Amino acid sequence: MLKERLITAIVLALALIGIIFYASLNWFAFAIAVVVSIAAWEWANLAGIQKQWQRIVYALSMFIGVVVCANYVGFFHTGGFLVAETRSVLLVAGAFWAIALLWVQSYPGSGVIWGRGWAMALMGYVVLLPTWLAFVFLRFEPNGEWLIILLVVIVACADVGAYFVGRAFGKRKLAVEVSPGKSWEGFWGGFVCCLLLAIGLNYSYESGGVLIAIIAPVALVSVLGDLLESMVKRQRGIKDSSNLLPGHGGVMDRVDSLTAAAPIFALALILTGWKF
Repeated sequence: MLKERLITAIVLALALIGIIFYASLNWFAFAIAVVVSIAAWEWANLAGIQKQWQRIVYALSMFIGVVVCANYVGFFHTGGFLVAETRSVLLVAGAFWAIALLWVQSYPGSGVIWGRGWAMALMGYVVLLPTWLAFVFLRFEPNGEWLIILLVVIVACADVGAYFVGRAFGKRKLAVEVSPGKSWEGFWGGFVCCLLLAIGLNYSYESGGVLIAIIAPVALVSVLGDLLESMVKRQRGIKDSSNLLPGHGGVMDRVDSLTAAAPIFALALILTGWKF
């Protein structure tokens, strides 16, 4: 199992680096749209859509949603992004994640609000479409390749810090009904890890505290992305979103933290105007 996980992780890392640094913006946008559509195919199962043709239709509808979103933010007719429209989509995503926090905190009681199949299917669009927009917007920005790497590093720091601190000191459960393995000690350990990263980068780039203001909320919300998917899987009664990635489960299992972190990161860049 460990060898399988390692090989899959290496292949994914190489594919990600290749797409980020060597694909044109249009091909990058298409590649992320494909990943989002595969994640949608998995999300359909999380929403209780079990027939294969229905899951494929849902995935195709997500791809169409990406096209509609791209047109709305000006990607097709400007070759870039209309700031006001892009900001509005990301603000909707931010509002959703604020609501999602309340759902996670109050689970399983909150399941009466979002736990029906149609509601979870709609939730998938709000989770995945802003993720596509955020990644492509970041790639379009100056030094966008490195902005995406920074985003991945932030999420990795939060995850790794939480894992090791949680294993060493974890006692108080973070969300016992959603993810019993997570602890408050691990949560703060991951946050401190990201904070140290932010302080180091802030000093290196002399950003006047802007980088700390950007990285801190991204680190916090990345945990929520993980918890939301765990909550939906628990509601559905399954362990992994799929078995597409040997040793790693499904695509959603690998990108769950990024679905929350990426839109907030992109929104923070727009609101602060910070450039790498």
